[in-house]
Amino acid sequence: MPQDPTPNLAGSRSPFLRHGATQPVNWLPWSDAAFERAGRENRPILLDIGAVWCHWCHVMDRESYESAETARLINELFVPVKVDRDERPDVDARYQRAVQSISGQGGWPLTAFLTPDGEVFYGGTYFPPEDGYGRPSFRRVLTEVARIWDQQREQALEMARQVRERLSVYEQAEGQPGQPSPHLVTEAVEEFAHLFDFRHGGFGRAPKFPNAGATLLLLDRHLDTGEEWSLRIVRDTLRGMARGGIQDHLGGGFHRYTTDARWLIPHFEKMAYDNGVLLEAYARAAAVIGDPLIRAAAAGILDYYRDVAPELLAQGGFPASQDADVAPDDDGGYWTWTADEVREALGDERTARAAILRYGVDDRASAMHHDPARHVLYLAREVGDVAREINAGEAETHELLENACRRLKAARDRRPRPFVDETLYTGWVSLVASGHIAAARYLGRADAGQAAQRALQRLWDEAFDIEDGLAHRVGDGSVGAYLEDQALAAQALLDLFELTQDHDWLERAQRVADVMIARFRDDEGGFQDRPRGEAAPARPLTDPHRPVTDSPYPSGNGVAALVLLRLGAHLVDSRYLEAGVRVLAVFAGSIPQMATSCATYLRALDWATSPVTSVVVVASRGDERGDTLVRTALATYRPRTIVRRFEPGRVEEEEVLPEIAAMLTGEAPRAYVCAGHACAAPVDRPEALADLLRTFRG
Repeated sequence: MPQDPTPNLAGSRSPFLRHGATQPVNWLPWSDAAFERAGRENRPILLDIGAVWCHWCHVMDRESYESAETARLINELFVPVKVDRDERPDVDARYQRAVQSISGQGGWPLTAFLTPDGEVFYGGTYFPPEDGYGRPSFRRVLTEVARIWDQQREQALEMARQVRERLSVYEQAEGQPGQPSPHLVTEAVEEFAHLFDFRHGGFGRAPKFPNAGATLLLLDRHLDTGEEWSLRIVRDTLRGMARGGIQDHLGGGFHRYTTDARWLIPHFEKMAYDNGVLLEAYARAAAVIGDPLIRAAAAGILDYYRDVAPELLAQGGFPASQDADVAPDDDGGYWTWTADEVREALGDERTARAAILRYGVDDRASAMHHDPARHVLYLAREVGDVAREINAGEAETHELLENACRRLKAARDRRPRPFVDETLYTGWVSLVASGHIAAARYLGRADAGQAAQRALQRLWDEAFDIEDGLAHRVGDGSVGAYLEDQALAAQALLDLFELTQDHDWLERAQRVADVMIARFRDDEGGFQDRPRGEAAPARPLTDPHRPVTDSPYPSGNGVAALVLLRLGAHLVDSRYLEAGVRVLAVFAGSIPQMATSCATYLRALDWATSPVTSVVVVASRGDERGDTLVRTALATYRPRTIVRRFEPGRVEEEEVLPEIAAMLTGEAPRAYVCAGHACAAPVDRPEALADLLRTFRG
């Protein structure tokens, strides 16, 4: 029987850690006390890093950590420490790299064996309860690791030393300085083109992850150069995901990744960090391409959040994740369908037949490997093809399928729903807020902008401290503050400023950026993921880590550079512009070797090395023609563009580009557009402004 819940975990705000408190393992949280005990007892640490949304974490929990026999071994031989990777991204980042250097593989659950001072000497991911999957049983691993620590201590310490050296080499390799150059962007775009999957969209082969940063980079490339191939990559990638099983066709939103190249069979968890950046990418692409499928996918993400967390959205915030399953044995049961379940939910055979054809429930490629009768829904056939199959008109079939979708969703809602984690992590809330602001701008969804504003107001009220910056978890500073929170929140605050033209949001973005510089920037100009000089219980956390790869959400240094460059453009302040360029220079020498992992950095580099467009609308508040000009400027997507609105007669010359200031007259409303240092003649009609934004090159 499981022991009484461990007090240190039972009182945690992390649902993943609270579950660990019900297990017979004597888990400790990541803390000074855990490492002090390991040193005092001279025992190795068993570190388990996982998350509440992680399917294989649940499997290993059930098979091993809920086993009395396995728990006995752990409690006798190790000091067991459990970490929620969502709660402690700094711990996860370092130990993922350490384990990858040993096993060549990372992911969750992450299982690492540490010296008492926190150095890794062995590790892996999932270990089965019995020998299998090409892996040793977990109990065998436990006994052998304990034996080596007891009888061959020097061997374990030597391995820890080698791991530490490798990590130092990795960090140095990623931080080679160089000259920021537009050629780096051009070369990276060519690399993405070589990785493009011309059959299914996306980059590379299975498993296939979304790459919203690359999509946005290539969308900008098309708008800058007119290259049709870059637009094709964007369109085919977004359409491929929107048609595939990676999109939830009943409830909206995207799952984390697919195990196949066709975007069909996903790992079913839904993450804020995926859906936030994908919403932004789909909304911007919809403004450029005008594809109904792309627009519908963006709207589906909005629908998803309103469906699973309406009260949270009303209060201010977005959930962190939704679990893949309702139990360890349930691999996708909530999300998948058999043909009989479709027939039972829809009643009449004709409607069921149409749904089965449309969503591929008769396609072996969409079947679950462990249960071939169950299928992931995807857009297998066009509506016209379904109409011919059921001998109906296209309009009738479209209406029939919309009705079928609603009824299938209602039937699925009656199933036990996978857990939705409503923990508010500042960086992830900010990512989803930025996506919602993009939907407000490019899809005309005012409700999305309002939801983003409520969320960012709550971050400001409950997470911001003038000296420490934004706490990682809203309303709780106990887990610290991280670079990703400052950078992503500052980005969202800038987005909201442009949408609302409320100067308070610009001032808040500047205050967050100032704290980010003060607490996280190192002497070379790059940013560390943890506050500089902050104490930590384990030595690896005191080693500086400067994130520049997107893994998988936008990198801290990439976003920080973008924020500083945008802030400098808005404020016409060279201090921020120079700070942004310094960030880019820290990594420029390394980018050619890892460009396709650094799309966010490349987007920042594009900002620094290409002309920035400034749009200034001079119009009184409440002036209908002026309001229309502002809406047009916001809704017409153009790369590297800032939008400002000023009251007539109140424009201070130092607040806008000198080129624009020299053009200002007493006439209003007027819109002024400058690309770099070249300016177009002012316009007063929205059609003329939209045309300028699409065609003016300066």
